Amino acid sequence: MEEIEKLLNRVDKNRMPRHIAIIMDGNGRWAKEKGLPRFMGHRKGVEVVREIVRFVGRNLKEVEVLTLYVFSTENWFRPKGEIKGLMKLLERYLHSEIPELNKNNVRLNWIGRKEGLSESVLNVLKEGLEKTSRNTGLVLNLAINYGGRAEIIDGIKEIIASLRKGVSIEIDEKSFESFLYTNAFPPLDVLIRTGGEMRLSNFLLWQAAYAELWMTPVYWPDFTPSHLLKAIFDYQSRERRFGFARG
Repeated sequence: MEEIEKLLNRVDKNRMPRHIAIIMDGNGRWAKEKGLPRFMGHRKGVEVVREIVRFVGRNLKEVEVLTLYVFSTENWFRPKGEIKGLMKLLERYLHSEIPELNKNNVRLNWIGRKEGLSESVLNVLKEGLEKTSRNTGLVLNLAINYGGRAEIIDGIKEIIASLRKGVSIEIDEKSFESFLYTNAFPPLDVLIRTGGEMRLSNFLLWQAAYAELWMTPVYWPDFTPSHLLKAIFDYQSRERRFGFARG
């Protein structure tokens, strides 16, 4: 706790990221290295989600959105038993965490496709969104049944549907962003990936164009607020040029 306080005191509150996203990778490998079933890695990962959300909500008020890659469109290719376990974990997390989210003024949001998700998962998501809708603090944005390519395709389909209805749309980057799932959020500032892999894995492809990437070999079940603060320190040390050459 003392170390965390010291790290928090070093944070430059004038250069805080408004939107942080995390690819929570390494649950399975964490469990395997400990001789545990993969499910135990996912369960430990949920505990870390709880800790990180609580930490951000209470200590990093300048962060407006925390987007977590929970379940990708490609995760459906995993073993059916693992998928079933992941969905049950998600349901239990949402049911149990709603009071905690309300206590910390956190608003729940969800991005992704409905197709493929069970009625029970959709219902608990709807319940969570409704019960936290009046909260004004951190937005916990869960990417569930999400894929970056799917998001772009869905945006294109919405534009086509609007044009067919006679809506006049001047298609450029700015207008296209209004058709993305994240249209109500500030631009992505930092994208963190745990587990040591060096790829985006179809996550926030459009939004990550000029985000600062921070990769760590630490598996998600071992990720702590200290690691998050180190990612923020690294972000604050960088010069963001958004494609422009250094003067």
